[in-house]
Amino acid sequence: MTAQIAAKVEAFVREVVAPYEKDPRRDHHDCPSEELVAELKAKARAAGVLTPHILPDGRHLTQRETAVVLRASGLSPLGPLALNTAAPDEGNMYLLGKVGSAAIKERFLKPLVEGRARSAFFMTEPADENGAGSDPSMMRTTCHLDGNHWVINGRKAFITGAEGAQVGIVMAKSTDGACMFLVDLPDPAIRIEHVPNTIDSSMPGGHAVVAIENLRVPADQMLGQSGEGFRYAQVRLAPARLSHCMRWLGACIRANEIATDYANRRMAFGKPLIDHEGVGFMLADNLIDLKQSELIIDWCADVLDVGEAGGTESSMAKVAVSEALMRVADRCVQVMGGQGVTANTIVEQVFREIRAFRIYDGPTEVHKWSLAKKIKRDWKTSHEQH
Repeated sequence: MTAQIAAKVEAFVREVVAPYEKDPRRDHHDCPSEELVAELKAKARAAGVLTPHILPDGRHLTQRETAVVLRASGLSPLGPLALNTAAPDEGNMYLLGKVGSAAIKERFLKPLVEGRARSAFFMTEPADENGAGSDPSMMRTTCHLDGNHWVINGRKAFITGAEGAQVGIVMAKSTDGACMFLVDLPDPAIRIEHVPNTIDSSMPGGHAVVAIENLRVPADQMLGQSGEGFRYAQVRLAPARLSHCMRWLGACIRANEIATDYANRRMAFGKPLIDHEGVGFMLADNLIDLKQSELIIDWCADVLDVGEAGGTESSMAKVAVSEALMRVADRCVQVMGGQGVTANTIVEQVFREIRAFRIYDGPTEVHKWSLAKKIKRDWKTSHEQH
């Protein structure tokens, strides 16, 4: 069944979505416009491939199965948007499907799964004000109970898709600890201050800086109990980290196809580029990095599928895959020379997207630091036992 879903998805992305890559409907940040995304989703819905990783009965494919499907959806930077497998919606759907109440699923999850709404995840805070940045334990956004509502105040940064989203998941800190809330968007208490231009351009709405001023949220729109926010964040973060790897692996597979085609057609110094060892070896290295990325994704997916939290494994996968794909994307640009830095193909965009991916969902260095702390903990434990 999974192979059939993935084959349908791949055919749809290659035949229907890819021709839209030169569509001029973009916003001033060069992100796909809402109109363009809606048109693509309508075609995916008609083709029966919208939200392909969630079955009609509401069951989610396993992580191992999801990997095959999301990789196929990522063969175009527009694919995840067309098929409703894009971040942050995919991770938010996973979270709400796992821990949302029946009322929350009906009101907030259903329109996301049906592709009728977009969502945003409000966790990261401005790092320039001693805010959380990549360290959620430093969260400064607060919430307190007032009657049967929670009142939230703070600032958030790099909130992907906040502009134009209809569903928000907001993290704030109470006296008990972190809390997570579902909110309807737009809300006048959530004000978009600024949407910076960033190196990437695949996410509608960009990555906004947001001010939250006296946002009132009904108490029944909290996920779980006060103080459980970090626990729920962990439910989302490891699979969402991994699904980023899945989608961008698909994009780099396609970029490598384009670079390979170019190297076989382009003549230079009396022979095809592919016959020049410097070029042929770069493409050989790409095959190795792509296969290693696929294997570590599958390994981490298996860990999640047996019910483990997978924090360590997903950190390892995020570092390994983002760094390997950066090498792949860089080589694709290099192989194509001047053509590689133009917008004539998606290779240039994929390079930019992967460069951002090395930072998004935790920079490489944060994950390595976390892994080093675990190495130290494990060493101390083993020595205390002896």
